[in-house]
Amino acid sequence: MSFTIKTLRTKKADEECTVAVHSSGLKVYLSTKESFTNNYAVFGTHYGSIDTEFAVNGGEMISVPEGIAHFLEHKLFEGEYGDAFTKYAVTGASANAYTSFNRTCYLFSCSGKFYENLDILLSFVSSPYFTPETVQKEQGIIGQEIRMYEDVAGWRVLFNLLRAMYHNHPVNIEIAGTKESIAKITDKTLYDCYKTFYNPSNMFVCICGNFEVQRVLDMIDEKIEDKGKTEIIRSTHSEPDTIVNAYIEEKMEVSMPLFVAGIKDTEWTIKRTSKNIETANLFLELVAGKTSPLYNELLSEGLINNNFSTEYFYGNGYSALLFEGESNNARLVQERILAAIEEIKQNGTDESLFGDLKRKLYGKKIRAYSDAEGSVDEMIGCIMEDFEPFESLTALESVSLEDIKAFANQLKAENFALSVILPAKN
Repeated sequence: MSFTIKTLRTKKADEECTVAVHSSGLKVYLSTKESFTNNYAVFGTHYGSIDTEFAVNGGEMISVPEGIAHFLEHKLFEGEYGDAFTKYAVTGASANAYTSFNRTCYLFSCSGKFYENLDILLSFVSSPYFTPETVQKEQGIIGQEIRMYEDVAGWRVLFNLLRAMYHNHPVNIEIAGTKESIAKITDKTLYDCYKTFYNPSNMFVCICGNFEVQRVLDMIDEKIEDKGKTEIIRSTHSEPDTIVNAYIEEKMEVSMPLFVAGIKDTEWTIKRTSKNIETANLFLELVAGKTSPLYNELLSEGLINNNFSTEYFYGNGYSALLFEGESNNARLVQERILAAIEEIKQNGTDESLFGDLKRKLYGKKIRAYSDAEGSVDEMIGCIMEDFEPFESLTALESVSLEDIKAFANQLKAENFALSVILPAKN
């Protein structure tokens, strides 16, 4: 067998994960749960919408059309000998795929015929088939999808914010691209990007459920070809520390104003570790999590509702704290969030509150392992950042009050941007 294998365990969560690396470089994370009746599997690649400029094996930088990663995701389901969704319909699996800023994932969930479904997944992702005719047809389909997203207020408010925060980084580009950019995509550019980013050394398989580890590894070994490892250098796009605009608004057909406020986090973008990520997540809980003082104040005053949420938004070359929800006075919400951050900078954090929220966040991580999809999402997060399974648990435990204050101190008020969608009719 062409694998190096190790098993990692954590007593605190009573979990274990088999980590296998194929001779091709493919990473495989497997979590077996005998009590589960459902299996969840993902075959993914480190390739997302931000990968518009890159160099391969020491060559010159290459530029590709915006939206090509998403386009490629669509096209892979349509193989030379049939559509993957049709095959899944026969087995009864629920299948899907998604492209985000930094990854593309193909997935299925099933309660039966797991190995048949895994064979479908491994086969169609490994068998690209593009022609000029099918590419042209897909351009029309994705063009309609782009127009559809233009009418989704929640989507627009986020990308308006990203355009307000980022000057050059392609995180400010729509994941599906534009009608103009996808018109430049050809079957050749699809094959070129597939050859680069769908090399097994840039890919991963994550599975959680009731299955035999050895049988899964045997299937992967049979299906995955060692194509030689590819070294990909991704452009950082010379992104300045500053934001573009502090405020941006748009009017759409919404019943309630939407907002996303974001603080561009420049310092930790380049030194992200598992501890830094958990520090940022805990910081968000302390500032405006659902059990924080500020959240309850804003809720009682009617400035936000239960749709309010926070997120540490990060990837290759970008990092930000996001606060999003619905409000008739988003500017005041932003001011209150900034005041809460300044309070931590000046006076630190209440030790009792810190302990309570830290335990809450730790418990949330433990609970994620009781769900097949949650477990796989944790695995993918580890692979994307090159962390070991369960590393985040140890990292969260090590976060101190001093770490929280240090994180707050490197945030700059002038890097706080606000995006708002207002009702078209006042």
